[in-house]
Amino acid sequence: MEKAELLEQLKALLAGDVSEIKDQVDEIKSRFYRITREEKAGNDEVEISKAQSDEGENIAAVENASERSDLKKEEADENASERLVVENASERSDEIESQFKQLLQEYKSRRAELAAKKEAEAQENLLKKENILDRMKALAENETADVSENLQQFRLLQAEWKAIGPVPPQNTASLQKRYAAYGEQFYDLLKINIELREYDFKKNLVEKNALIAAAEELQNKADIVEANRQLQKLHEQWAEIGPVAKEIREEVWQRFKDASSVINKKHQEYFTALHAKEQENLEKKEMIIAQLRDMDIDSLSSHKDWEEATKKVLELQAEWRKIGFAPKKNNQIIYDEYRSYTDRFFLAKTAHYKDARNVFAENLKQKRALIEEAEALKDSTEWKETTKKFIDLQNRWKEIGPVTRKHSDEVWKQFTQACDYFFAHKKEALQQTRDSYMQRKAQKEGKGGALTDDRRKLLKMYESLEAETKTMENNMGFFTGKASALLDSMKKKIEANKQKMADIEAKINALDDETD
Repeated sequence: MEKAELLEQLKALLAGDVSEIKDQVDEIKSRFYRITREEKAGNDEVEISKAQSDEGENIAAVENASERSDLKKEEADENASERLVVENASERSDEIESQFKQLLQEYKSRRAELAAKKEAEAQENLLKKENILDRMKALAENETADVSENLQQFRLLQAEWKAIGPVPPQNTASLQKRYAAYGEQFYDLLKINIELREYDFKKNLVEKNALIAAAEELQNKADIVEANRQLQKLHEQWAEIGPVAKEIREEVWQRFKDASSVINKKHQEYFTALHAKEQENLEKKEMIIAQLRDMDIDSLSSHKDWEEATKKVLELQAEWRKIGFAPKKNNQIIYDEYRSYTDRFFLAKTAHYKDARNVFAENLKQKRALIEEAEALKDSTEWKETTKKFIDLQNRWKEIGPVTRKHSDEVWKQFTQACDYFFAHKKEALQQTRDSYMQRKAQKEGKGGALTDDRRKLLKMYESLEAETKTMENNMGFFTGKASALLDSMKKKIEANKQKMADIEAKINALDDETD
């Protein structure tokens, strides 16, 4: 894919939501800078070493900053990789590369803004939830307060908690644990009346049973990755629902846990199968590379050889495109190897046809010269001498190699038209001579008898053999290069026809002598 196409793809992606395009941007960036590296591979290795050293420092800095967000690590990794390419790039960077970098910078800026916004919102949500937990704790520990009033406040806090968005991932587990603990403590320690307690337990049981049913339904979902993602949301909802009665608390949790285990097992099996498939794809691609590597390009000489080899390479390329991804660590390496062998083949093919065009041009020049000679001879009435010259032209034509398809039919048609024109006029003149002779014979003898009928039959046989022979001789002009079984068969047939024609001509002469 050309850099300009990658640039347009990146523009199209940036027109949408930048939070959903990370994988596509990474792939486009990888391809773009791979092309850039190939274009600028001749740069000083010392500069490359320096860039790699600097990159190592950047990566180390990112890895040591354990308290930074995933986005900041991601940006640091991206900056380190891009720095290696940018520092290797020559100062003659074209406009496409400049635009591409600007788009990447825009993408990073927008991602950073989005991440900063989300991080600020998460921090704000953290403060809100911590405030709610403090208030819940106060209610859970206040045993002397009015039960009905505290229960109402506690429910309001629960509703407020659920309405708050996500918090930083590192705080989620501890917050949920405290939330659940205060919930249980509130119901257990406040000693609310049995009716209210049982009501909440039943309501919570209904909600948890719904989550169990939803988890069991996810077991039938074809997209196991999506099923696993939805399961995580169910677990988040589970943690926000209050407790159920103590005597069924463990049973309810076990049912939810069992349903989750089925999905988790399928999720693990899916990725195990995926990795196995990627390994299988790697082996298939290695087999294709082996076939490309083993092609004996130096032995390809004729147009037919190159056409067959090209067909084979195109088939291998089509097969490659049908195969899925190999393991990530091998994907780029094996692709580069595959491209090196296909590029080698097509570069060799280009070089071959560049040389062949010179040969075709020389052959075309020689054939056009023969056409000029045939055009100059076609009106001659020196039948015997001119016939020899035309036969010589036809033989010389066969000795000349092929021309390009663009001119092949054109020059062959011009040459055969000139030959056909001469032989048609020759045949017409000879026929007139024979007719005149026969008329004189008939007048002299006063016969239209058996000898005349026999002569006419022999003459018809002669003309038929002559036409057949001429057609075969013309067709032989299409056969060039190495002899084939068909060409040998045609030569034998022509010789046999000529012998038959000589025999018939002798019989005709004998009849003419007898008539005289």
